[in-house]
Amino acid sequence: MTCMKAHSAGAPAAASPDDQQLIASALRALAIEERALGALAARVGAPFARACRLCLECQGRVVVTGMGKSGHIAGKIAATLASTGTPAFFLHPAEAGHGDLGMITRTDLVLALSNSGETPEVVALLPALKRLGVPLIVMTGKSESLLGRAAAVTLDVAVAEEACPLNLAPTASTTAMLAMGDALAVSILEARGFTAQDFARSHPGGTLGRQLLLHVEDLMRTGDAVPRVLPGAPLSAGLVEMSAKALGMTVVVDEQERVLGVFTDGDLRRVLETRADVHGTAMSAVMTANPKTIGPRELAAEAVHLMELHSITALPVADAHGRLVGALNVHDLFRARVM
Repeated sequence: MTCMKAHSAGAPAAASPDDQQLIASALRALAIEERALGALAARVGAPFARACRLCLECQGRVVVTGMGKSGHIAGKIAATLASTGTPAFFLHPAEAGHGDLGMITRTDLVLALSNSGETPEVVALLPALKRLGVPLIVMTGKSESLLGRAAAVTLDVAVAEEACPLNLAPTASTTAMLAMGDALAVSILEARGFTAQDFARSHPGGTLGRQLLLHVEDLMRTGDAVPRVLPGAPLSAGLVEMSAKALGMTVVVDEQERVLGVFTDGDLRRVLETRADVHGTAMSAVMTANPKTIGPRELAAEAVHLMELHSITALPVADAHGRLVGALNVHDLFRARVM
């Protein structure tokens, strides 16, 4: 049985491109998209500011919609807005006419993306938006299109050419839309005074969320799990406490539990070199006095910073009066994925 040819009968097989041809194609595409982004700067003016104000004044959600490749970009813009303090979601325009229009309320705002400005599925939303009195912002490559004329604000994202060599596949045009969406989200978040802590609250599962939401008291060991000895205790007692609690150190405290010093694995190595009497040497003689401590309400990220800055692997946790309330080490921070 003969194999079917992948190319048409009589048509020559395309020559395999060499590396330089592939690289040249990539550089050409990047150059076109770079020019498209550069051209956007001149169009960020009064209409853009008006679009920002409409988003800031919106009492409901920003409903972002678009079809095809523009729809993919619309979904990303909705996600960026939502994660930076502006409630938003993506509405598929083809589904809107089959019940999803009920997602839009009179307090919402619609941001529609359409390079042509004539996308039928998006245009079909106009009567319902007019009936609800919902403000419409349109990102389009043709400001005089049907959608452009119907919008309260039109953001011009026209590009001179697509990166696609056929000038057909949405490439530079979708990049321009994405960049304009990012510019809109950033301008709005700055106007809202959106902070890193706000960002963390909407990303509790991410690295930043863990760094900004976790406090030392959430991770520290407490009670009997914290190694401690009195300053008059023999070195042998400190070693037993270190071994039992497996924190890599023991804290030396007075009768009121105030932190006086620490004795670490590093201190132990130095003491062993001096051949000190483990039964006759007091902890006060071998401890590191006035050690670095951290408060229970400090961010866990600050504990990481202190450990890295001072090349230590464990920290006593002390309250405002210097009393020992807990302890943690690098393993606790690693388990919490803060490091």
